[in-house]
Amino acid sequence: MRIELVQPAASVLFEVPNDMHEEIVALIDAVAKTPQAQVSDLAAAFGEWCWLVYTTHDDVIEVLDVGCAR
Repeated sequence: MRIELVQPAASVLFEVPNDMHEEIVALIDAVAKTPQAQVSDLAAAFGEWCWLVYTTHDDVIEVLDVGCAR
């Protein structure tokens, strides 16, 4: 499974504090490893403080948005 981040999501990912960065990466990893999380429509994954919005195309997870609540 290949991961692609659109530019705005990538920018946010690299501007958040380290603990938030780790949580977002963990969410991406969980989506990549969970077949039922791989949907062709928009989907979201939520952690304790962070979230991501994504879609999948064949073997690609496209992360469209990421964010944190603090």
